[in-house]
Amino acid sequence: MLSAMALATSTAFATAATVTTTPTVPGAVWAPAAEAPAAQVPVAQAPAVAGSAAGWAAGTRAYLVISAPADIAAAKAAVAAKGGTVFASYDQIGVIVAHSTSAGFAAALRTVTGIQQVGATRTSDVPADAYSPALPANPAQAATTLTESNRWDMTQIKADQAWNVTTGSPSVKVGVLDTGVDDQHQDLAPNFDAADSVSCAYGKPDTRTGAWRDVDTHGTHVAGTIAAAKNGKGVIGVAPGVKIASVRIAEPTSTLFYPENTVCGFVWAGDHGFKVTNNSYYTDPWQFNCPNDLDQAAVIEGVKRAQEYAEGKGSLQVAAAGNANYDLANKTTDTESPNDSTPTTRTISNACLDIPTELPGVVTVAATGSGSGKASYSNFGRGVIDVAAPGGDGSTGVYSTLPGGKYGTKSGTSMASPHVTGVAALIASADPTLTPADIRARLASQANDLACPASDSRCTGTTANNSFFGEGQVDALKAVGSATPPVGRYFENTADVAIPDYTMVESPITVTGITGNAPATLKVGVDIKHTYRGDLVLSLVAPNGTVYLLEGFPIGDSAANVAKTYTVNAAASTANGTWKLRVKDGGAGDTGTIDAWNLTF
Repeated sequence: MLSAMALATSTAFATAATVTTTPTVPGAVWAPAAEAPAAQVPVAQAPAVAGSAAGWAAGTRAYLVISAPADIAAAKAAVAAKGGTVFASYDQIGVIVAHSTSAGFAAALRTVTGIQQVGATRTSDVPADAYSPALPANPAQAATTLTESNRWDMTQIKADQAWNVTTGSPSVKVGVLDTGVDDQHQDLAPNFDAADSVSCAYGKPDTRTGAWRDVDTHGTHVAGTIAAAKNGKGVIGVAPGVKIASVRIAEPTSTLFYPENTVCGFVWAGDHGFKVTNNSYYTDPWQFNCPNDLDQAAVIEGVKRAQEYAEGKGSLQVAAAGNANYDLANKTTDTESPNDSTPTTRTISNACLDIPTELPGVVTVAATGSGSGKASYSNFGRGVIDVAAPGGDGSTGVYSTLPGGKYGTKSGTSMASPHVTGVAALIASADPTLTPADIRARLASQANDLACPASDSRCTGTTANNSFFGEGQVDALKAVGSATPPVGRYFENTADVAIPDYTMVESPITVTGITGNAPATLKVGVDIKHTYRGDLVLSLVAPNGTVYLLEGFPIGDSAANVAKTYTVNAAASTANGTWKLRVKDGGAGDTGTIDAWNLTF
């Protein structure tokens, strides 16, 4: 679904041998208008989700009903008493998704003691599909001969240099809240987490296999930018070593993202341990939700509670700023809402919020083009934009994955946001103890300053923080703990080696083509999964048998995993030959795996 405010650009779909261009469709994803194909991906009929087959009637509308969590049982009873049904309930945050065919339902429910807010979430009927959802198609997969290369967007944020330090940890889960993800794609399947994927369309979790799949192309493209595998083909994501889970919040046919779907997605993210979520959309049908409107005030509160719940569980939300070239710090009009019926022009103020990107705690991302200038379409705003990232502009788009094993380009803040999400995932990989607030702060402090263009007076603020770029463009290399790129040759072993109790294991890397001895600053990158690292002693063994101690963890160190880069003075050892990472487990009850390690000469 694409916003009517969005700019039109072309979308190229590439297999091994073909490139075509698709026309545009209307909708509300935060990305320029040619991101999606002209027709929706076909869906196959499927049995209903258990317990939801009956109950739909023409004229059914959806509402968020807000109460204190302690009053949720009484609120459910009140919904029934006033002519509604409870379609889904998020008791932990005091939010009910209610359905009713009664035009007076919201007004009647607002009179009930303990009901804090009630708001319609749409201005059109709930589709019958909500009561017996069809599964999205599982597209046939096209093989590709495309090989990985360092694309402009990745080099612009130094992701290609960051990969020489780490590609991210598979213990970091990233949620893609979008139109769905093609989990069978050759570049996404290696990193896809089916167990934590779901459809939240219509506001209720649907955990059937494949319910998470793409009903458009947008979510699959976003997922590839975050974590397409570093597997020698296609493209590489910013954090190609992390896991991605699909939370489809777009509804089929309309591909709209209603508030109840977003509530479901955020609660799911919190309950399933997502370290970061990407949100390249605004909640339909209102581009901006205004607190002086009773319906929209309930939407603000419901989605806000869900976001706060997710953050409280350790999940950082990253979101696209939008593509209308609009000053979010000086709002005056909204001409695009409601987008599920007949839009009208209305006067608004800064109290009206683009959700979720303007909610407290959410990282708001503006887009840059190739060369780090503001993308022509990108929204902006002093004090609103947190950071910027490549989103493409004009003829230069972001190249990523598309359903069916394909690849193509898209442009938009929808494409900028997943770059930031990937960098956030690298930060979380480098230090798993960081909170969402910590990651948010590091994204800002590590960003590279971008000055306002002298020719555009709309850009206000300083070079360090301004309305176009916020704190600046994110930097993946800084995210993994290096201000300068590693120099020299890079060698890696990604084969898993099990680490049993009371055992010493080794993983080899054969180095060739280097004259003389190793450097005094040999970089040793280590990614070990282990449930109690206090059991471990890590060493590097040179080809001549010299053993360099990397680290012996204190016995009382109960933290899990090791994701670090060590610097070793290996100048006394010849570079060429077989080097080994040696891991000794000296305890019982906890085991692990050497997931990957690397050497940079």
